[in-house]
Amino acid sequence: MTSPAQIIRDGNGKAAFAVLPIAEYERLLEAADEAAAIQAYDAYRHSSPETFPDEVAARLLEGEHPVKVFRDHRGLTQTQLAEAAGLKQSYVSQIEAGTRKGSVDALKRIAEALRVELDDLT
Repeated sequence: MTSPAQIIRDGNGKAAFAVLPIAEYERLLEAADEAAAIQAYDAYRHSSPETFPDEVAARLLEGEHPVKVFRDHRGLTQTQLAEAAGLKQSYVSQIEAGTRKGSVDALKRIAEALRVELDDLT
């Protein structure tokens, strides 16, 4: 057990400082770090972010178009995605093939239909 803290009082007798043995100070720092890590983990778990399998990441890193990768991951056909986004299937096909970039509005609608962030598609 560590020795007790030394309390230093101000001119009015009110506790102003506490002097701790270094071992106790280090123990408190470690406990605070652990508490912060637990709080961050709990916040992450509470937000329930979606994670994607390694296959999705690998395809994206290989340069495959994100719309196609996420569409395949969601198990949708181009027609189903187009209908969900209120677009024509040919437009979705052109975006996936890279022959059209797709307007911001169209990409927002596709992102919403795929339940991903717009940034995930650009």
